[in-house]
Amino acid sequence: MIKEYEIENKEISLVEESGKNKYGQYFTPKIVADFMVGLAEITPESKILEPSSGQGVFLDILYNKGYKNIIAYEIDTELDGNKYNFVRHESFVSAKVSEKFDLIIGNPPYIRWKNLEPELKEELSNNTLWNKYFNSLCDYLYIFILKSIEILNDNGQLIFICPEYWMNTTHSISLRNYMVENGYFKEIYHFNETPIFNNATVSVVVFKYIKSKTKPKEISVTKYYKNKVLNSNILLELKDIHTKNSNIEKFSVPQFVKNKRWLLTNQNEIELINSFEKACSTKIEVSQDLFNHSKNATFPTIGDKCDIGNGMVSGLDKAFQLKGQELTEFEKSKTIKVIKAKNLEPFIYNDITKYIFTNDIKLESDFKEKCPNFYNKLILQKEKLDKRYQYNRDINYWEWVFLRNFNLFNSKKPRIFVPCKERISNKDYFRFTYVEAGIFPTQDVTAIFKKESTKESLYYILSYLNNHRIFTWLKNKGIVKGNIVEFSEKPISSIPFREINWSNEKEVLYHNEITILSKTYIIEKEDLILDKINDLFDKLLLKK
Repeated sequence: MIKEYEIENKEISLVEESGKNKYGQYFTPKIVADFMVGLAEITPESKILEPSSGQGVFLDILYNKGYKNIIAYEIDTELDGNKYNFVRHESFVSAKVSEKFDLIIGNPPYIRWKNLEPELKEELSNNTLWNKYFNSLCDYLYIFILKSIEILNDNGQLIFICPEYWMNTTHSISLRNYMVENGYFKEIYHFNETPIFNNATVSVVVFKYIKSKTKPKEISVTKYYKNKVLNSNILLELKDIHTKNSNIEKFSVPQFVKNKRWLLTNQNEIELINSFEKACSTKIEVSQDLFNHSKNATFPTIGDKCDIGNGMVSGLDKAFQLKGQELTEFEKSKTIKVIKAKNLEPFIYNDITKYIFTNDIKLESDFKEKCPNFYNKLILQKEKLDKRYQYNRDINYWEWVFLRNFNLFNSKKPRIFVPCKERISNKDYFRFTYVEAGIFPTQDVTAIFKKESTKESLYYILSYLNNHRIFTWLKNKGIVKGNIVEFSEKPISSIPFREINWSNEKEVLYHNEITILSKTYIIEKEDLILDKINDLFDKLLLKK
C-alpha cells in the first residue's frame, strides 16, 4: 500500500525544495503544484499523465485528492518520486506511449540543445517527432510539450509550468504552429521573474491548453509582477477575477494564430503598438515573420537603414584593460578605446577604457620585445588567457579571441552603442548612446551604423531609438527573457522605422530640428531638450 502524504497549506519558500541536475530538473514547490492541479477540470476516473515526475510533488497531490488512474515517467531513478508503483523508469521522450490521457500535468525539463548530455542528444536525433518538427536550435522542453499534446484525448488538458521564452522566439515557430492547429490556450499565468525555482532567474508561465478543433475567441491572462517569493494567499488571488492586488493584472488576449508572435499584453499596449506600426507603415505587402524584414515587411526597419554588429570578444576583459600604466610610444599605438555597457546612458556615455590590442603580432618574442609593459601584464594572466574559448582557432594569449565586425567598428563613422542585454525591471527606457568614430564595443555592447543610402541623420536615428514607443514595442515584440531585453543584430534589425517623407517640408523640418536638438542635448544634457524631441516625434508618429 502506498503511504498517504499530507499536503501542507502553510507558506513555504519556493527555493528550499528546488534543485537541478543534468536532466534539466527544476523541482516544483508544493504550493505551485497544488495551484496547477486546481486548474484541472477532471473526474476521479480521468486518466492522468505526469511525463517528468521528478520528486513526485504532482503525484503526491493528485493521489491525495483521490485520483488513482495515474501514469508517470521519470528518467532519473534516484529521485523520491519513484516510490509510486505507476512510475515508469524510462525517458518519456523515447517511450512508446499507447494510452491517451484526459490530463497531462507537470514541469517538463528545460535544457538548451548545446547543454544536453550526449545520450540525450542522441535520443533526440533518433526521435521521429523531434526530426519532424525541431532541430538543434530548439530546446528539450519542446518535445515534451508536443508529444504530450499528441497523446491527449480530444478535449484533454495540458497544464505545464515552464519558461515563457518559447512563446515568442523564432526557433519555436513549429511548436507554436502545431499548438495553434491542434487546440487552444484557456488560461495563462505569467510570473515575470518571481523566484519560483532555485538558481533560476527566469520568466515563468503556467498554462492550461485544451486539445480541440473548436476554440473560444480569447485567452484569459493573469500577470503577477512582484519579484518576491509566492505564498498560498497570492496563488488564491491569482484565480480571483475580482482581485484588487496591485501586483496582479488580469486581461484577455485573442487566441493565438499561426506564424505570428504571441503577445501577453493588455489591449491598451496592443493598441499603442498597432498605432506605432501604422505610423511607420508603407504600402509594402504584410508579412508576419518578425525577423524577415526585407521585401515583405509592413514597415521599413532599423535593419533597412543601419548596419548592426555585436561587439568584439577579448575573452578576459580585465587582463586587457589599461588604467594608468606606463607605456612606450609603440605600445600607445597598440591600444584601442572601448566603452563598456555599464558606461552607457541614453544619448551619452560617461567613461572610456583603453584596451591592449596586439592581434597583428604573431610571435611571442616580438610581443615581448616590442611591448614589454603589455608582456609583463599579460604573462601574469597567461594561464587564464590560455583557457579562453577560442572559437575553433589557436589564439595566442596576447590576442583577442574574436574580432567580429572589426572592419565595421574600425570605420571612420560615428555610431550608436546599446548594451546587448538590458534589464527593465525598474526602468522604462533603453540606453542608446551616441559614440564618436574610433571607439570600439566589446561583447556586452552592440553597435549601430547608419548606412550610406540612409538619408536620415544618425542623430535622428539616435533620438528615435530612445523614444518611449521603441521601449514599448521592444518590451512586447523584441527578444525578452523575463525582464531582460536582448539587443543582438536580429532584434534591433526588426524595429520599425519612421522614415522621413523628403517631399514633405514639414517632415523635413521635424527631422532637422530633431537632429539639432539631439546634438545639443549631448552637449548640454538639459531635460527640456528631450521634451522638445519627444514632442516632435509625437507629431511624426500620430496615428494615420
